[in-house]
Amino acid sequence: MSAPLEGLLVIDMAQFLSGPSAALRLADLGARVIKVERPDGGDICRTLYLSDTDLAGDSTLFHAINRNKQSLAADLKNPGDARRVHRLIDQADVVIQNFRPGVAERLGFGPATLRARNSRLIVGSISGYGQDGPWAALPGQDLLAQAVSGAMWLSGSALDGPVPFGLSVADMLAGHVLVEGILAALVRRGIGGDGATVETSLLEAMVDLQFEVLTTHLNDGGRPPQRAAVNNAHAYLAAPYGVYRTSDGWLALAMTPLDVLGRSLDLPLAGRDAFAERDEIKAEIAVLLARCTTQAGIERLRADGIWCAPVSDWPTLLAQEAFTRLDMLQRLERGTTSIATTRAPVRVNGARVGTSAAAPRIGEHSDTIVREFSLDG
Repeated sequence: MSAPLEGLLVIDMAQFLSGPSAALRLADLGARVIKVERPDGGDICRTLYLSDTDLAGDSTLFHAINRNKQSLAADLKNPGDARRVHRLIDQADVVIQNFRPGVAERLGFGPATLRARNSRLIVGSISGYGQDGPWAALPGQDLLAQAVSGAMWLSGSALDGPVPFGLSVADMLAGHVLVEGILAALVRRGIGGDGATVETSLLEAMVDLQFEVLTTHLNDGGRPPQRAAVNNAHAYLAAPYGVYRTSDGWLALAMTPLDVLGRSLDLPLAGRDAFAERDEIKAEIAVLLARCTTQAGIERLRADGIWCAPVSDWPTLLAQEAFTRLDMLQRLERGTTSIATTRAPVRVNGARVGTSAAAPRIGEHSDTIVREFSLDG
């Protein structure tokens, strides 16, 4: 079976994480993605290191987020290079950008300009806080978007300060949201023939992530979320929801009727108020679970149909048969370097789709792309 997006040409003009992550998802679904980057250094993400691990001259982060792409080196401020990129975009289906508001227009690559040349084009853009307004010019950076979104007050326990996610969650979510909009625009283009401009921002993605609890806040007298004092895992859920230390590790305990949990743990929980007594109940559960091993606690709770799971670190997860059966890891080769990374998390008709190529070197495919698309013609 051909990949769902086979035959589509996507131009990735973005840097860092959010835009390139959207292009990655389209590439994994079979689209041909050409990454346009500066000849002198390329995408800044190439040198954005999460650790001191270097793979064939690029960061692990760059490899993770730019597989299945080709690279065209171009300086958009150079008239000859800009002309080449315009000719390439004239033949494309999708362009992805994450310039600061106004920059694409100053360079001559704003959505209106691109779509005037190619009416079927879909231009997808990610900003930090929207295209206009008092925050538009602020740096669109993941941690800063988390900070202003209110999400940091949902994690950690009551006495903790704001707790950020341990991932670039705003970047990744914005990329996913942009892909949703692009795919919807592609469907609409198949019906009506016209392209579209699709926009989102890091802040909008973070607000959408909170749609459940924010809806509660908006309809609950504006009361702020109250994190549990003990083992908080969700600011709005009652006891026993949380993560508990055991004698040899940690155990996650999800939604469970207190009478059922009380019978399983031999605790007097029946008839108690899971919301009003949340902290007291969780403290009692914590004392009991701390006395047993994680495995013993899991077996005891699961025997009574209670939803729970051990808290795994990565080595533990990767060693599990259940994880291995998902086939989520792969090795890609770039020259003499072997790169271990993940696969696309979606299967179509039982099989993963798309190619499996390593992230490109700067301008690795420039000559081929110039000839194929007659960019100097």
